[in-house]
Amino acid sequence: MKIGYLDCFSGIAGDMLLGALVAAGLPEAILHRSVEELGLAGCRVRVSHETISGLAAVRVTVQADGEQPHRHLRRIEEILDQSRLPGPVRQRAAAIFRRLAMAEAAVHGTGVDEVHFHETGALDALVDVVGAVAGLRHLGIERLVCSPLPMPRGHVRCAHGELPLPAPAVCELLAGVPVQGEDLDQELVTPTGAAIVRELAAQFGPLPPMTLDQTGYGAGSTQRRDRRPNLLRLMIGTGFPAAESQEVEVMETHLDDWNPETWPHVAERLMAAGALDVSLAPIQMKKGRPGFLLRVISDPAHSIALREIVFTETSAIGLRFHRMQRMTLPRREVLVDTPWGEVRAKEIRTPAGTVLTPEYEACRRLAEERGVPLATVYREISRGPGRD
Repeated sequence: MKIGYLDCFSGIAGDMLLGALVAAGLPEAILHRSVEELGLAGCRVRVSHETISGLAAVRVTVQADGEQPHRHLRRIEEILDQSRLPGPVRQRAAAIFRRLAMAEAAVHGTGVDEVHFHETGALDALVDVVGAVAGLRHLGIERLVCSPLPMPRGHVRCAHGELPLPAPAVCELLAGVPVQGEDLDQELVTPTGAAIVRELAAQFGPLPPMTLDQTGYGAGSTQRRDRRPNLLRLMIGTGFPAAESQEVEVMETHLDDWNPETWPHVAERLMAAGALDVSLAPIQMKKGRPGFLLRVISDPAHSIALREIVFTETSAIGLRFHRMQRMTLPRREVLVDTPWGEVRAKEIRTPAGTVLTPEYEACRRLAEERGVPLATVYREISRGPGRD
C-alpha cells in the first residue's frame, strides 16, 4: 500500500499541501490541468521553487482575474458538478466543502445552506481542495496519515471580525483529532487545511511503518514570527505490516462486585479479540473491600472491541486507558526435537544471545501424552536447537 504522511510541524493550509505534493513528485502539468478542468475563467496557479531555512520547498500561488464573490455550498457543488474533473475528484472535493460548511454552520448557529464561504469560498480554496484531491489520486496514495496538529493562541482577522485562535471552525472540524498547543500568536491551521485532512486522512498519529520513497516540502504563504520554517512535509512510502506495534494502549479498571470465577472466560475472549496481554491482580478497595485490578494491553486498533468485552463480561462501569511506548525483543516460533516428539517454542534474541522459551500448552500436551514430567520436557527443550 502506498502511504502518504503529512508531517504538520508548522500546521497545514491548502496551498502548503499543493506545494508539498509538487515537491514530492506531482508533475506541475497535473496541477495546471486540474485548474483547467475546474472550468473557471481567469484562474491559474503559479509554481515556484524556493529555499526556506536551507530546505528546498515549493510554493503554489493561486491567481485570479478580478475579485471573487462569496459563495454558498450549493454554488460550490454546482461548480464541481459542471467541471470536467474526474468523478472521484469531484465527489471528494464536494465532501470536503460539505464538511467545512457543516463546521461553519455549527459555530455560527446557522443552517448549512445559509453559510457564506468568505475566505474559503474564494477561488483559491476551490483550487486548493481540487488540487489536493487530484494530486493525491495521481500519486497513487492509497492511505493518508496526518500527524497531530499544532494549535496556536491569539486572534485572526476574518470576515466575521477578530476571532480567537484556533479558529472556531478549525476546532469544530478537528473534534476527535489529536492536537497539541503551540506557543505562537499566529494562525497555523486554516479551515481549508483542517477540512482537507479531516476528510482525506484515514488516521492521525505518528509516522506509520513504511519504506520511505519521497519527501517534499510545501511553503506557507506567511512567515512565522518565531522564525521557524513555515513548511508542510509530505512523506510518501510503501507500507509494510509491523512485526509488533511499539505503541500500545493500556486499559484498566477496578472491580469490587464481580465474580472472578468467570475470569478464564473473560481472558480468553480478550485474547481472541486482539489483546496482547491481560492480567487480574487482587487489590484492597476503599472501605476495606477486596477487589481486583483488571489490565488489558493491546494494539490501539483493537481497543474499541476490547472495551466492549470488558463492559459486557464484567461489572465495570468505567475504564481508564492511555497510550504507552514499548520495546520488544526479536523472536520467532520454532520447533524443537525431543525424545518424545517435536514441540513448539519461542526463539528469542537477547543482548546476551539467543534463548529458547518453551510454550506451556505444547509442553503440557506432550508431557500428558508421553507420561513424562513436565519439568523434564522443559529441560530437554532448553538444550535443543530450534528449527523453522
